[in-house]
Amino acid sequence: QVQLVESGGGLVQAGGSLRLSCAASGRTFSNNAMGWFRQPPGLAREFVAAISRSGVSTDYADSVKGRFTISRDNVKNTVYLQMNSLKPEDTAVYYCAAAPVPNLPGAISLYDAWGQGTQVTVSS
Repeated sequence: QVQLVESGGGLVQAGGSLRLSCAASGRTFSNNAMGWFRQPPGLAREFVAAISRSGVSTDYADSVKGRFTISRDNVKNTVYLQMNSLKPEDTAVYYCAAAPVPNLPGAISLYDAWGQGTQVTVSS
């Protein structure tokens, strides 16, 4: 199993930026594709971004394309989510997740490890 710990959340004004980090331990990090998800208040968890285990392939939800960037450092066992041009509707608890597959996970069910989440609040 892999253990995941997110950090970097906080309160930011609309138009601002935040960078989330997710540190992994346990199962070999580079064997996992990684994803970021978020859960807005009162709503279901939704996909934000994913990255293959090599870092070559990435995928984004339409709502964040052009504003968010996912990246990973397989030496530091960390995945990042750079969030720019933040909007109030980006307010959510953000979770990172790991999937023991080489490419972009095609379904949330492929993710078998989750972090505890970090709160991101964007004020208008």
